[in-house]
Amino acid sequence: MSVASVSLLFSVFALAVSGIKFWRESGRKDKRLRPTAILHALRDIITLQNLGGGGRICSDHDKSFSMLRRRFHHAMAYGFLLCFLATCTATVYAHFFDQPAPYPLFSLPALFGTIGGTGLIIGTSGLIWVKIISDPAPAVARLMNTDFALLGLLWLAAMTGLLLLAMRATPAMGVLLALHLGTILALFLLLPYSKFVHGLYRGLALLRAAADRSQLDPKNSSP
Repeated sequence: MSVASVSLLFSVFALAVSGIKFWRESGRKDKRLRPTAILHALRDIITLQNLGGGGRICSDHDKSFSMLRRRFHHAMAYGFLLCFLATCTATVYAHFFDQPAPYPLFSLPALFGTIGGTGLIIGTSGLIWVKIISDPAPAVARLMNTDFALLGLLWLAAMTGLLLLAMRATPAMGVLLALHLGTILALFLLLPYSKFVHGLYRGLALLRAAADRSQLDPKNSSP
């Protein structure tokens, strides 16, 4: 656990440094953020409002795949969030309520993990499929391997987590636990150097855009 904690803290620190640098170089002179601007940005982030491709073909063979990419992206993002909530609730159960794992199937950690893991598998599988069938011309070839590595690790983390939940009372639990924790460790180490950081930059860019709109037209800044 200590190795995983150090790895996670390193990833969080690297992402925070990168995010602060991005924000400082974004060109905003007014550092104050109105609450309405924050709410606008949260709405845009949660709904993935700007992930529609503008109604045009992006890097797919035809328009029919554009909405699939968006839906798979939703499944992956919300699945990741629910898995993170599963980890947080399990930590609260263990350290504040003295209830160590494993947890009942209908407990919050198990429910969040099951739904989130399923969403991650659907989302990452779909995005891998879309990448394979997409037109490679608009893509940056040198980044494709890291994209597949991140999606593969997310898929493997979700699959091993669900298998661990399903087979926790069997002799295979030890092997599955080692595989799951090893995957999570690799994922933590890869996060600051993968396409995962685009989520951070996108969120900060949406926050800046909402703040600019609020500053230009404060009367119409309600979400």
